[in-house]
Amino acid sequence: MLQYLIILLDDTSISFCHYENTAKTSRLIPIQMLRDGILFGMKENLMIQFVFPDYELSSEYKDVIETIDHSKIVSSLCEDGELKEDADVIVFHDWKSLEQCVFDIDKLYALRTTKDDFFDRYRFLKNVLGKVVRLNIVLTDVERFGEKDFAKYKQILQHLSDNMITLYKEGKSPQLNILTDIMMLDGMNNCNAGCESITLAPDGKFYVCPAFYYEQDSSIGSLADGPDIKNPQLYKLAYAPICRHCDAYQCRRCVWLNKKMTLEVNTPSHEQCVLAHLERNASRDLLERGRELGEFLPEKEIKEIDYLDPFDKRKEWEYGNIE
Repeated sequence: MLQYLIILLDDTSISFCHYENTAKTSRLIPIQMLRDGILFGMKENLMIQFVFPDYELSSEYKDVIETIDHSKIVSSLCEDGELKEDADVIVFHDWKSLEQCVFDIDKLYALRTTKDDFFDRYRFLKNVLGKVVRLNIVLTDVERFGEKDFAKYKQILQHLSDNMITLYKEGKSPQLNILTDIMMLDGMNNCNAGCESITLAPDGKFYVCPAFYYEQDSSIGSLADGPDIKNPQLYKLAYAPICRHCDAYQCRRCVWLNKKMTLEVNTPSHEQCVLAHLERNASRDLLERGRELGEFLPEKEIKEIDYLDPFDKRKEWEYGNIE
């Protein structure tokens, strides 16, 4: 059941997830189309998330946007200072901007980074985590991870876990998506694009998510005709044969990455699974180590497992059944 409508206000709107937005030419959503999109969201009782470009919008657009409750997703490089102050999520595309930011403890921040930059600069995150209520790490090149990278990622998660323990002892309780999200979940809490959310692009058409628009994938309908997702069950957890039995609840289960890397929207890649399970295990370790800091960490059990990719475990089961 749809719950969210993402509205891209311009072709150059900030990317806040794994996909890259390489658009150089601005194409602002027509004002009437924006009104129609908001009306659609109101009729369907959807929560609206506006994704902004870096340049400042006119007062006409701002007034229309403010006609409905919404969330604002904004780049750290946005030229509209007032908008940045009012933003719900601020997205960094590089570490330099992150290092120069004056943080607001009440805001949510997201850092999009390549694995190489993350591996080189992760130590700086301790400074950031002490100043924010939440930071999301978004890796933009999951497909480039290899076995050596997985080992390095595991070491970094351990280092960040040490940082979190230190901050807890100082009386701070920041959230870091790759370590703390699973602690607050009792079931899958994925992106759910195509199931719980859809995107309205500046061309007046609906897409599964912004990535499908920027990758020029097929639309799933228009404002004139409404959304029409072919095989909608494929976007639902119940029809994801591996994911529905998984307990790496914090995994994004990105359907765009699924399609990009496995050609199936309901089938995750080896890379996506291993990263999610490394995070799961690191969260388990953080919980175990932080029991004496119970005021900051929930009473939760994460079971020990002996695999990182559920596909590998399934192969063992299948081969065992054959034998």
